[in-house]
Amino acid sequence: MPTALPTYSDVVRASEVLAGVAHRTPVLTSATADALAGARLYFKAENLQRMGAFKFRGGYFAISQLSPGQRAAGVITFSSGNHAQAIALSARLQGVQATIVMPEDAPAAKKAATQGYGGNVVTYDRYKEDREAVARAIQEKTGASLIPPYDHPDVIAGQGTAAKELFEEVGDLDYLFVCLGGGGLLSGSLLSAKALSPSCKVYGVEPEAGNDGQQSLRKGEVVRIPTPKTLADGAATTHLGDLTFPIIREHVTDILTVTDEQLAQTMRMFAERMKIVVEPTGCLAAAAVLNKRVAIPEGARVGVILSGGNVDLANYGRLVAA
Repeated sequence: MPTALPTYSDVVRASEVLAGVAHRTPVLTSATADALAGARLYFKAENLQRMGAFKFRGGYFAISQLSPGQRAAGVITFSSGNHAQAIALSARLQGVQATIVMPEDAPAAKKAATQGYGGNVVTYDRYKEDREAVARAIQEKTGASLIPPYDHPDVIAGQGTAAKELFEEVGDLDYLFVCLGGGGLLSGSLLSAKALSPSCKVYGVEPEAGNDGQQSLRKGEVVRIPTPKTLADGAATTHLGDLTFPIIREHVTDILTVTDEQLAQTMRMFAERMKIVVEPTGCLAAAAVLNKRVAIPEGARVGVILSGGNVDLANYGRLVAA
């Protein structure tokens, strides 16, 4: 039977499980950013979440829902970095063994952090091998539960708690901009927005080189693309999911794209003006707002989710110094 789509009640349930475990990350503001955008911006700083990204929310909640037998067999996932760290840390906290399939060219800092959290890392060539096939082959041998990065109801519900907290703290918003890779964060955010701020217009933002979500929305079906090459490695996905796409198609206002140069500029703005480290993927939503990819009325209330801050320091220095 097809897996049922998650609902806002699942997001609420996830928030109860995550209370006291996940950080209730701060909502940051900046007069400089407001002036650049011509609006009042509220940045949900998931770069300050445990393991440095929103992915901890979905990873922890998904593992928490496993049966004792499933926990004993361990978990497996595939990820370019942040979901890998999220599963590794969440599994360790809950006494579960985790295996993570990661691309050979994943940022060194993300790979090291995943191993540091106790994850067993198995590498693959992202341009020649199918990560899902690699993971499923290991799953068949071990009996581990597969927790994919985005196309899982508990993962989606957990990710939706970030937007839930944002609305609870700042109230109704006119717009919400959300980073988009496979769609876990966006679909979860849409569930929260529909329940807590029904008139809010929600936009997903992808890297220009990897606009499979935008193409899918235009075509009305999931479009698959070759693995894109982009600074936003966390959004270098090839397609939306069977669960994320229906939620996005029904509720999203539109899907936008930004360039790598715009991502680098946004990273510099956060470093110089707000004194925070945000990885390229984490800058997607903010880059769309600051580069006015949508005409936002002056003074509008705009939510922006900063999805993560895990970036190789040498690469970060090069990007912000350019």
